Amino acid sequence: MADRLKDMFFTNSSVNQFANIIKQYYPEFNKNRFINLVFNDAWNSKELKEKMYHTTLCLHSTLPENYQQTVDILLKIASLVTGFEAMVLPDYVEQYGLEDWDISLSALAHFTKYSSSEFAIRPFLKKDPPIAMAYMAKLAEDKNEKVRRFASEGCRPRLPWAKALPEFKKDPGLILIVLNKLKNDESEFVRRSVANNLNDISKDHPELVLEICERWYGKTKNTDWIVKHACRSMLKAGNKRALLIFGYGDSSKIKVDTMKLDEKTVIIGNDLIYSFQLFSSTKNESKIRLEYGMDFMKSNGKQSRKIFQITENTFKPGKHSFLRRHSFKDLSTRKHYEGKHCITIIANGDEKASASFMVKPRSNLPQS
Repeated sequence: MADRLKDMFFTNSSVNQFANIIKQYYPEFNKNRFINLVFNDAWNSKELKEKMYHTTLCLHSTLPENYQQTVDILLKIASLVTGFEAMVLPDYVEQYGLEDWDISLSALAHFTKYSSSEFAIRPFLKKDPPIAMAYMAKLAEDKNEKVRRFASEGCRPRLPWAKALPEFKKDPGLILIVLNKLKNDESEFVRRSVANNLNDISKDHPELVLEICERWYGKTKNTDWIVKHACRSMLKAGNKRALLIFGYGDSSKIKVDTMKLDEKTVIIGNDLIYSFQLFSSTKNESKIRLEYGMDFMKSNGKQSRKIFQITENTFKPGKHSFLRRHSFKDLSTRKHYEGKHCITIIANGDEKASASFMVKPRSNLPQS
């Protein structure tokens, strides 16, 4: 995927189109110099983010030295630049605007309508959290859903591929002001960011997030949706307090029996088919969150568990049969390795049954 993205953006055509748009709004722009600077000898060896940053540097060399003047040009072209190339605009503010907050923060709010400023805001949040978050709190009331999402997404403590915000990991208090404004936002796009932000915070402050989720749950459909997604990591970890929010209680009357695997050896690329019976000895119907943990062998020879959901449902007392499969096909996000694996059935956060098996590459099969 990374290679495909690298080839899709910052092509000769897209960079030339980007330069033409600038030329249209800034006639003095030296397009030829810009193009020559961009496509230097090291260009083809650069990764996607490196190409973005390099293009920003080239833009700085060919646009006016006056920051306000350059930002005015970028604001005019923001709606016309598409693709990953549009990320150059907020990146320019990140690289050169840290001393001009009024200009920069306003520009980032505009650029995020057409690309994303969630990465570019990070240095401002690190430099002066109270001032930056006061601005983000204002953006949380903006009429544009992309700007409101930016208010939450930009301050996520653990935003993937972004610069870390150690002070926000330590104390997320300023973030919560923004999230509280957005908890009933009409846009799912915004609410998903709120949930992701809370999920980030839960990695460092689980009890704080649980307190918030207990207050929000049951109030509106919007907050219920946010709470469920915000608690996903704690639910997978079997956090009892998180499970109780959604009615998944004591598992002592839940048993798993007759667990079977169709094969004791799974070939990479094939499926593991497994079955088991769930017994509930409760007097009445009960809510059960059913998952399985897969202990994968990693390249370093150690096992690492990943949790997968089977179902969340209300079960009547008695026996319930399950037949499921798990694919061992290699993916861009997961590569399988030879060795011992283990699958474990989990009910309401508690392990109930497990079975081990071997995984081998197809080349290790005996020849007939």
